[in-house]
Amino acid sequence: MAKGWSKSDWRAKPRIQMPDYPDQAALRAVEAQLAKYPPLVFAGEARRLKKQLADVSSGKAFLLQGGDCAESFAEFSADNIRDTFKVLLQMAVVLTFGAKVPVVKVGRMAGQFAKPRSAPTEVIAGTELPSYRGDIINGFDFTPDARLPDPARMLQAYTQAAASLNLLRAFSTGGYADIHRVHSWTLGFAEHDKAERYREISNRISDALDFMSAAGVDGSSVTQLSTVEFYTSHEALLLEYEEALCRIDSTTGLPVAGSGHMIWIGDRTRQPDGAHVDFCRGVQNPIGLKCGPSMTTDDLKRLMATLNPENEAGRLTLIARFGAGKAGDHLPRLIRAVQEEGASVVWSCDPMHGNTIKAASGYKTRPFDSVLREVREFFAVHKAEGTVPGGVHFEMTGKDVTECTGGLHAVSDEDLSSRYHTACDPRLNASQSLELAFLVAEELSAQRRASRSQAL
Repeated sequence: MAKGWSKSDWRAKPRIQMPDYPDQAALRAVEAQLAKYPPLVFAGEARRLKKQLADVSSGKAFLLQGGDCAESFAEFSADNIRDTFKVLLQMAVVLTFGAKVPVVKVGRMAGQFAKPRSAPTEVIAGTELPSYRGDIINGFDFTPDARLPDPARMLQAYTQAAASLNLLRAFSTGGYADIHRVHSWTLGFAEHDKAERYREISNRISDALDFMSAAGVDGSSVTQLSTVEFYTSHEALLLEYEEALCRIDSTTGLPVAGSGHMIWIGDRTRQPDGAHVDFCRGVQNPIGLKCGPSMTTDDLKRLMATLNPENEAGRLTLIARFGAGKAGDHLPRLIRAVQEEGASVVWSCDPMHGNTIKAASGYKTRPFDSVLREVREFFAVHKAEGTVPGGVHFEMTGKDVTECTGGLHAVSDEDLSSRYHTACDPRLNASQSLELAFLVAEELSAQRRASRSQAL
């Protein structure tokens, strides 16, 4: 992508939110070993995702991105992968019906092992230790040994990511993703006593599928109804890992991040002259950029020019994360900065990170109503600005956890302790994720009706 760029250039740039490994010889040995391993994803897949994201930027498709806050070594299992994949498929069917455009499905999976932290250390009962930074870096247990950065964890992360991708590819093409099967799961959700408002959409989807089957259009005749394209993504935070898996695409001769189809730069690591931006500017993958309240218009313009100098459609996704009640204060000025530059971007909404609070019980949580409010504000701002609200980005799981309050089953503060399993930030559970998909589908349907009325 960038002329004169090499994958190790980031090492000469200011680096933040990354560990200092005490055993440099062990680190070099792990990096050398990873560099010999096959890439986890391939350049052709990344190019295909970029092409689909180009359709998202023009309103011809919609982006659904979701998955774990931080993947765990301890909770790694085929069942957990299957359950999260299942919910993402259900969400995609509902969103496809609401938007009447294809939904691009991207998981926060097979690579989301590292997390930025607000402080380098934490104190418990008078003892201060390094903060937990994700299983690829150190351990969750509050002990000196567990919190010591260990480069060998990168090898375990690679192995888990490879196994996850293997299973996801099998699920995507082996019949598990058949649209009739996926919708049958959703019908079960809509039968809940409190889900009456979603029952009508579910029934309309059923009618559409029944009509297609009667017309001879089903999974046996149309491959798209029985298989899906599913991509992986993660925050490119641990650059030693990213560099070791960077490869040269034999087709184009360009560098590609072999760690995931799409990588993103976090709100804490988006310094225009920083190491993370420098690494991401050189690979041909689609790049995400988190945009929080502190993002200035000047920095955004500079970052767009650095990360997408050719203004390639589908290359850059701007992921807005402000918090409920704040989108109107920040999103319009960033949208106008994009328009002033004539930049082609995908706009996506991350309504999770700006809505984290501490409950009275002491647990970190995210109120479902706040998450939904920020999504609605995101759509409202884009409607007012005449721009395309391209997608949504959720931290969620297919497990029946109690980490975010509210939703159909009305998780309360008192419920949080019963199934609070996250290692970092609270996630939507399966029911909350699907309910949010129905509510976003309503927003997309309303947007489509409004556009049609204006055209008339």
